[in-house]
Amino acid sequence: MNFLDSLKISASGLFAQRKRMDVIAGNLSNIETTRTEKGGPYRRKMISVVAEPIDDFGDMLGSQIEGVRVDSVVEDNTPFKIVHNPGHPDADKDGNLQKPNVDLVVEMTNMLMARNVYAANVQALKSTRQMVMKALEIGKT
Repeated sequence: MNFLDSLKISASGLFAQRKRMDVIAGNLSNIETTRTEKGGPYRRKMISVVAEPIDDFGDMLGSQIEGVRVDSVVEDNTPFKIVHNPGHPDADKDGNLQKPNVDLVVEMTNMLMARNVYAANVQALKSTRQMVMKALEIGKT
């Protein structure tokens, strides 16, 4: 594996975690949204990440060098929260209100995990850069 493959792997991880943080931010911003264009409350979204070979040549040789790719953004089908709030304009005739299936604790935990994985990928990029710089210094003497 050459240093460019390392950079590609780390870059794919950075992109995936940035996308995950974008989706989590969207979930958090809609935590109280009870009416959407589709009708009904906001549904929590998640990303699906899959492993992806870095290049076709390495794949033909049976190389296990893989990065990641965001496959899709999917909706969470867990049931909505039901809250008794008869004064809310979106409440049903019994005064029950369907609220989004977004849990603040889950989203904040996912955000912390995404941040840590993002930081690990940044550190891997920095380490690769340092190794390349050291390798270039060898030829100078």
